[in-house]
Amino acid sequence: MALLEVDELRTYFDTDQGVARSVDGVSFRVDEGEAVGIVGESGCGKTVTSLSIMGLLPQPPGRVLPGSSIRFEGKELVGAPARTLRAVRGRKIAMIFQEPMTSLNPVYSVGDQIAEAVRLHRGVSGPRSREAAVELLREVGIADPARRARDYPHRLSGGMRQRVMIAVALAGDPRLLIADEPTTALDVTVQAQILDLMGRIQREHAMGLLLITHDLGVVAEICDRVIVMYAGQVVEEGGVDRVFGDPAHPYTRGLLGSMPRVDAAGDRLRPIAGSVPTPTDWPPACRFHQRCPQAWDRCRSESPPLLEALDTATHTSRCWMAAEVGMAQGEAES
Repeated sequence: MALLEVDELRTYFDTDQGVARSVDGVSFRVDEGEAVGIVGESGCGKTVTSLSIMGLLPQPPGRVLPGSSIRFEGKELVGAPARTLRAVRGRKIAMIFQEPMTSLNPVYSVGDQIAEAVRLHRGVSGPRSREAAVELLREVGIADPARRARDYPHRLSGGMRQRVMIAVALAGDPRLLIADEPTTALDVTVQAQILDLMGRIQREHAMGLLLITHDLGVVAEICDRVIVMYAGQVVEEGGVDRVFGDPAHPYTRGLLGSMPRVDAAGDRLRPIAGSVPTPTDWPPACRFHQRCPQAWDRCRSESPPLLEALDTATHTSRCWMAAEVGMAQGEAES
């Protein structure tokens, strides 16, 4: 059953350089208990997508265009009154932000900040909210939680601060957890611990998880499906094993080719030439064609829709090559 359904989401920003089409027709879903990863380079629209879902866009300059739809548990969030969004935000949909040091208040202890979330979302006050805060710190794996609850954010390591942010997110017992680059500033060992923690919590609480990252290895670790974004659009979507094992879009292949692999010692990395274009001036037709080594005339003149990749409707690719492969297979079978 679908927990979150995003349909034709368009989020634009008015800037001095023109209208920035940061998210431009994005559609996907997250089912109950499912972990979905969104990957792509910086500037592809991943974080703006998550902020649009949470209703946290700065308005102005940001705006979600008419015709966009974000449904959570069947209820439309686009255009919903602020009171409705406050009832959903934190209680039913929680978010972990990129940098916990800027998300936590430096003048309050971490226990007070978790207790505040408990009071707001559970209706529990006084000593009981404090006890719940300590229990949440214990659940996210912080040793001696009663003592740590009295600490201020600057006294904790990066990994511990991220655990605190996860505890704040769990305070409302949400149905969906959105994690925006939760391991970016952490070293490899701590990153693995945080990923294990998030995977365990997701399973135990039966939550949906939307993980936003530029690290394909993180997605491979804990996600069921992956959505690849480029230039404000979804360019490939499917099961993690299928997309990573047999990528159908040249951009996905470029991302995988630029990652170091322990089973390919001595091979040189193959970076993607160029950089993500500016959202005020997306390229015409296929938005990746200027960087794509396989681009041909149709790529420069027609914008491809999401097409079935190979033989399955659950693996889609915004590439004309997917159509060519599908036609070739159909001819071979006939």
